[in-house]
Amino acid sequence: MNLLLIILVAGAGLLLGGYWALKRRRTEALMAAPLPAEHRRILRAKVPIYSALPHDIHKRLDGLINRFLAEKKFYGQGGLELTEEMRVVIAAQACLLIVNKENRWFKTLDTIHVYPGAFTSNTARIEGHVHTEHRPVRAGESWARGPVVLSWDQAAYGAFAAHDGHNVVFHEFAHQLDNETGVTDGSPLLDKDQSASRWAQVFRAAYKRLREDAAAGRANALDPYGATNPAEFFAVASEVFFEQPKKLQDAEPELYEEMAHYYRLDPADWV
Repeated sequence: MNLLLIILVAGAGLLLGGYWALKRRRTEALMAAPLPAEHRRILRAKVPIYSALPHDIHKRLDGLINRFLAEKKFYGQGGLELTEEMRVVIAAQACLLIVNKENRWFKTLDTIHVYPGAFTSNTARIEGHVHTEHRPVRAGESWARGPVVLSWDQAAYGAFAAHDGHNVVFHEFAHQLDNETGVTDGSPLLDKDQSASRWAQVFRAAYKRLREDAAAGRANALDPYGATNPAEFFAVASEVFFEQPKKLQDAEPELYEEMAHYYRLDPADWV
């Protein structure tokens, strides 16, 4: 390696090291900064679960919201003019999922697209020589490695109706976490102290019960949509875990325990 090449490689290394050091300091500053008073006012009025959180969780959540708003890009779709309230309400709900997961961040997610209401999504399927296209109406979508697409009216309602077990932001961002392994299949990336075999055993059993209840028209703590596939089961279970924790704990104690271990939270104690 000649001298010029050595100098260029060393210079590039220094520049890259400086970039990551600057990025780290910026992240630390965002995490340490208090949430602006106007953002707190919005959350207290529009996201009731925010006020129910323990004090120690509040501080970290505030920092995550600061970081989310600084790093993720929001785009209004379908004629929607995005407001700061919309961004804050969505960011707070998304960040609650990772508030106690210190090494997790939505790393592959860059953009959130927000429609005023339900939107259509083109899905294509080829069977033999026949090409069919469907345009299902959706309240949210989560794409592998981003983006997330949301209906604002559903995101706002889900935030305000904090105990009905339905929350489109929790649902779609749970899919983002599920996809950290590279596959969205209801088996998210677990922490080192969590048993993958135990997770699989508990989730398979609970998923089987939901499918049987859905097929028979019986009530279950989880919405029947969770019986669609394991990925939807995890997302639906995440909604209920945060919004109806005691109901889930009573009906599926082992499932609740695994979810509490995964999210590093015990929302049944917040009520």
